Amino acid sequence: MAQDHDRQAPSSPRRAAGELEAAALAVLLAADRSLTPGEVLDRLGGGLAYSTVVTILSRLHAKGVLTRRRSGRAYSYAPVADEPGLAARRMRGVLDAEADREAVLARFVSELSPTDEHLLRRMLGNKEPTG
Repeated sequence: MAQDHDRQAPSSPRRAAGELEAAALAVLLAADRSLTPGEVLDRLGGGLAYSTVVTILSRLHAKGVLTRRRSGRAYSYAPVADEPGLAARRMRGVLDAEADREAVLARFVSELSPTDEHLLRRMLGNKEPTG
């Protein structure tokens, strides 16, 4: 029975790509300036590789969630919007991917809670429905 001495038990459970993206985005949203991958890595902790952080930030940039600019030999990254703005971008992206925008919007509005419906009506400037 051969033993595999080269295998190492993972020091922490492997996180899904979406979870890593969310964590990196949270770090950038909390920062008061753009950050380099090394700075994001330091703030994330958790034993990630530098190349993993670079990949995550590059993917978020490709999705249009982050801006980047040269900072020495690396890039520095910043969110394109705050959290509500990013959520609105995701919602718009889902809507843009559908052929029947009216049906999607109608279904969305019909499934709002009464509180959210009231908020939306107020934002759109309509009077409350009677009855």
